[in-house]
Amino acid sequence: MLTLKKFEEAYEVVQKVVHPTNLIESEFFSQSCGNKVYLKPENMQITGAYKIRGAYYKISTLSEEDRKKGLITASAGNHAQGVAYAARAYGVKAVIVMPTSTPLIKVNRTKSYGAEVILYGDVYDDACKHALELAEEHGYTFIHPFDDLDVATGQSTVAMEILKELPFVDIILVPVGGGGLATGVSTLAKMLNPNIKVIGVEPSGAACLKASMVNKQVTTLDVVDTIADGTAVKTPGTTIFPYLCENLDDIITVDDSELIVAFLDMLENHKMLVENSGLLTVAALKHLDVKGAKVVSILSGGNMDVITFASVVQHGLIARSRNFTVSVLLPDKPGELERVAGVIAAENGNIIKLEHNQYVSINRNSAVELVITMEAFGPEHKEQILNVLNEKGYRPIEKKPKAII
Repeated sequence: MLTLKKFEEAYEVVQKVVHPTNLIESEFFSQSCGNKVYLKPENMQITGAYKIRGAYYKISTLSEEDRKKGLITASAGNHAQGVAYAARAYGVKAVIVMPTSTPLIKVNRTKSYGAEVILYGDVYDDACKHALELAEEHGYTFIHPFDDLDVATGQSTVAMEILKELPFVDIILVPVGGGGLATGVSTLAKMLNPNIKVIGVEPSGAACLKASMVNKQVTTLDVVDTIADGTAVKTPGTTIFPYLCENLDDIITVDDSELIVAFLDMLENHKMLVENSGLLTVAALKHLDVKGAKVVSILSGGNMDVITFASVVQHGLIARSRNFTVSVLLPDKPGELERVAGVIAAENGNIIKLEHNQYVSINRNSAVELVITMEAFGPEHKEQILNVLNEKGYRPIEKKPKAII
């Protein structure tokens, strides 16, 4: 059972390892959604995510004998680091099975804490199955990343800290993968104040909890497809499912495209790097149907590799019309390239890439294709450039941009 006594005990235990992640009031997100928004920056946590809380508390409850057997878990990255860090603190062996798609930064950081890392399977569920097989084969003690009441109790300390700082919070938005964080946060919040609304947020491409609640039983998705790798889970926890049904007020699903925009908003306005799963609650702010409420968005983690970072930034710039690509046709004559460049320059557009295709037509004098990738200040500026190009007779056709880096 999840009890207030256990929650209080967990809070005292995890204070030995966690960093303070005090709430940050966000003027930008408050204005954008019409509520008073506070960020809970677990991306600044000691292992870059909240997962250290549940992992450390769970391991603290084990007997010395079970710890000495060695610990094993499966994780898309953040729980892996939590278990590895806690295992090192207790001086015991840790084996971590991670999906082959896990970002390199999460793999390397897990190894840096002294854990043995095994890459297996395409998604978390594949890795978990393999970890359970290894646990049985070698006698390791398995630490489940979310479907464990002790782990969920450790995660509840996020809610304890929120309520200590902001006792009159109206809504807490919590990311959902398997449901461990949502279980701990929602159960404790409802114990302390039943009027608080706790809303889970899932990626649309991995909405296993929403499917389970619709079906009123734990449901496994056939596939998951999302850039939010930390919440790319096919099946929510069976043990914790009843708590989620009882204590979550709603579930919001967020498309990947919304995460990309949220990433840039967070980076530009708060100078914080938050991974895609951690941005679920930020993207969900625009889905709330209330105004004037005190809302806390839990930023669950900030472990993102450089390649993913570059890709998300580029796609974010495209989504905001800060980068765009057009194709224009022009005669293959000296000076034509200079003329079209001059039109763009006159409108303060900045060309960053050109592709000149002479073979679009058999008659080069009639038309060659020029594909132009350029920077603009936003949607209005982009439309201004396109309109002027059209007025000058270039008839621009917008194309999907290719990678710039």
